[in-house]
Amino acid sequence: SFIVGLLEGVRVVFLARHGRGHHLLPSELPFRANIYAMKSLGVEYLISASAVGSLKEAIKPLDMVVPHQFIDRTTQRIATFFGDGILAHIGFGDPVCLALAGVLSDAIAHLQLPDVSLHQGGTYLCMEGPAFSTKAESNLYRSWGASIIGMTNLTEAKLAREAEIAYSTLALVTDYDCWHPDHDHVTVDMIVGNLQKNATNAQAVIREAVHRLAQNPPVSSAHHALKAALFTQPAAMPDETKVKLHPLLKKYL
Repeated sequence: SFIVGLLEGVRVVFLARHGRGHHLLPSELPFRANIYAMKSLGVEYLISASAVGSLKEAIKPLDMVVPHQFIDRTTQRIATFFGDGILAHIGFGDPVCLALAGVLSDAIAHLQLPDVSLHQGGTYLCMEGPAFSTKAESNLYRSWGASIIGMTNLTEAKLAREAEIAYSTLALVTDYDCWHPDHDHVTVDMIVGNLQKNATNAQAVIREAVHRLAQNPPVSSAHHALKAALFTQPAAMPDETKVKLHPLLKKYL
């Protein structure tokens, strides 16, 4: 369920994407419903705090990454609102809002959190899950230049772009992926400990980022992403689909 409230005097919406108690698999997440609800609630900027594994030696556990790119290795997800008589092709060359990513990076740098290094840019490899990678896959992704690996953010980023919400990832590194020679020595207690530290750090970063967004909301091209993306003329759009997608389409109808 969504929590709506004030943070630093700013109206915010919070969602634990995996549900209370963390019971939803990545493939089970209602991605479209979540982003649709965010849009309906008036969300303009979306920061996704997410646990990831590292694919690079220099990106160590407890570090924070603000990636600028994604690679899609998912297989079971619907990553568009469109269809049913309305065709749209969004631009996705820059899949995150670089202006929002800049605000997020500045917030992390300002806080100077202990044992945390900031990595700006890089590529998030989004896999289907719930199983983790094989060593062959992990090394393949490293050869592609991917920086981190997770199971959720790419699908969110595509839908957020269609919903004209500026989106950026706050990636919180829990451990190295299985390519690393020390991976087999990682224990559940170590991962849980890192998750708890990351959660505390993420709260501080999001608080600072919200403060900065309130002071100086960045201009984002994501906020008019559909302007050149809609191929179907309004007169040709089925009424039922227009009603369903009204929160996304209303300024173009």
